[in-house]
Amino acid sequence: MSGPLEGVKIVEFTSVVLGPWACQILGDMGADVIKIEPPAGDTNRHLGPHNVNGDMSALFLTCNRNKRSIVLDLKTPEGKEAALKLAAQADVMIHNFRPRAMDRLGLDYGTIRKINPDIIYCATYGYSKKGPYGDKGALDDSIQAGSGIAMLMSMVEGEPRYLPTILADKTTGMAVVNAVTAALFYRERHGRGQEIEVPMYETMVSFVMVEHLWGQTFDPPIGKAGYTRLMSLHRRPYKTKDGYIAVLPYWDNHWKTFCEVVERPDMLTDPRFRDMKTRLANIDVSYAETGKALAKKTTQEWLDLFRPTNVPHMVVNTLDGLIDDPQLTETGFWQMADHPTEGRIRMAKTPYNFSESPTEIRRLPPRLGQQSAEILREAGYSDDKIQQMFDRSITKGPSS
Repeated sequence: MSGPLEGVKIVEFTSVVLGPWACQILGDMGADVIKIEPPAGDTNRHLGPHNVNGDMSALFLTCNRNKRSIVLDLKTPEGKEAALKLAAQADVMIHNFRPRAMDRLGLDYGTIRKINPDIIYCATYGYSKKGPYGDKGALDDSIQAGSGIAMLMSMVEGEPRYLPTILADKTTGMAVVNAVTAALFYRERHGRGQEIEVPMYETMVSFVMVEHLWGQTFDPPIGKAGYTRLMSLHRRPYKTKDGYIAVLPYWDNHWKTFCEVVERPDMLTDPRFRDMKTRLANIDVSYAETGKALAKKTTQEWLDLFRPTNVPHMVVNTLDGLIDDPQLTETGFWQMADHPTEGRIRMAKTPYNFSESPTEIRRLPPRLGQQSAEILREAGYSDDKIQQMFDRSITKGPSS
C-alpha cells in the first residue's frame, strides 16, 4: 500500500500556495492528483529562484510533487468539456477560484454534481460566499490583517505587521486536507458526496481566537479578548552571553526546576511567581526576571544544563540552520531527489508517520502539461483528438 489515500483520484484547479500545498499533502498520502493548469501555468511556476526552466521555480517545486499536470484552456468549449470529463471520473475536486468565477466557467458544484453525484467538491477562497465579503479577492496579507494577526504583531512591533510567513495560506491548506479526508470518510460510511467550503478568513479567525477569545468567551464579556501571556512585550527568545535561546518554564514543576538550574531560589519563593495564575498576572515581570537569569551564560551552556530537565527549551534556528538540524537529519525529514530536468532538489517530507500506510514521494513536481496527453488518453480521448487539441492550443505539453 502507498499511503492511506491510495486509489483516490483528485482533480485540482488551484494555484499559488493554499490549494497546491493542500493537494500535495493529499498526494503524499497516496491520492492520484491531476493538476489542471491554464496555458500560462500556475502563477507560482515563475516565482522564486529557478535552476534550468523558468516554469519550475523554487516555490512551485515545494508545493507540487506527487501530481500530474495537464494544460486545459477552460475558456474554450473543448477545454471545459475535458475538465468535466475528468471531474466525472474523480473522487474529489478542489478549486480556489472565487465562487462567481466557477459559475461563469460552468464548473460549479451544481453542474459537477449532475455528472458525478458522489463527488466531494471542495472550494477554498478568501471569505465564505454566505457573507457580505463573499466575492472579495484575498491573499495571505489581507487575511492576516482581517483575522487580527497583523494587529497582534503591533503589540511587539509598535504598529501592525504581517508575519513573515504565509500563515493564512498554509493553515487553510491544512484545513482543506482535514475537510476532504473527513468527507471521504463520510462518503465511505454513508455513500454520499458533498460540497465543502473552506474560507481563509473564517478559518484564520477560528485559528486565532482559540486562545485569544479570552474574556469574550462569556456573554456578557468578563474581560477583553486577548491571552495576556502571549501579548507581553517580553515574550521573545532570551538573550544569552553569545546569542539567543527559547525557554518556557510554564507549569509549576517547570518553574521549580528552572529556578534551581539558573540558581535563583529567590524567584521560587517570590509571591508574584508562586504558581501559574500569579505568574500570568505578573507576566511582564516574570519574563523580565527569566531573561535576566538567562543572560549570564552562553547558549550552549544553557542547552547542556536544561537538556536533562523537563523544562521546554530549544535553540533559535535560522532558516538556513534548519537544513542541518540534527533532529531533521536523523528523522530523514529532508528528502533529496534528482529531478529529470531541474537537477538535484531538496524536499521536506510530509511530517505524518503512518505505521501501516506510509506516505512517500512517488512523483517529482511536473513540468507544465507534462502529462497532458496521458491524462486525456485516460479520460477516453483518441490520439487524433488529443493531437487536434494540441494543434489548437487547447492543451499543451512542456516546452523544450
